[in-house]
Amino acid sequence: MDWFGDDIWVTWTALGVILCLIELASGELIFLMFGIAAFSAAVAAAAGAPLAIPLGLFGVVSVALLALVRPRIVARLYDGPSLPSGQHGLVGHSAIVDEEVNRLAGRVLIGDVLWTARPVDPEAVYEPGDELLVAAIDGAIARVVRKES
Repeated sequence: MDWFGDDIWVTWTALGVILCLIELASGELIFLMFGIAAFSAAVAAAAGAPLAIPLGLFGVVSVALLALVRPRIVARLYDGPSLPSGQHGLVGHSAIVDEEVNRLAGRVLIGDVLWTARPVDPEAVYEPGDELLVAAIDGAIARVVRKES
């Protein structure tokens, strides 16, 4: 079989398959765009176009897919609500006062971890045993409010 002569479409198809398989390993949607471009070049080569046409088509389709299609697909993949993680995921949780909480000092127990805490209202003072609600996390300080029953 003449891979670079009359049957060059087979080479383009094989290249497309290889690129799509590489995409399965990477998951970045880059090799997929090149694979689709290789398949379009294979169609042109199978139709009997001279070598310059599939090469040009491969380049144009690759650039078009990478510039126009891939950004939209990636945006869709990463679009949507995000869940708070780390310490910001503690907002809304209950906290039990361990040491008196006032505008200068205090500690609360959130889950099973002791946190430095300050009241959202600077005039508020919470006594040990009070049940509070974490309103915000400011660095390593939990901002707390009284829990409404």
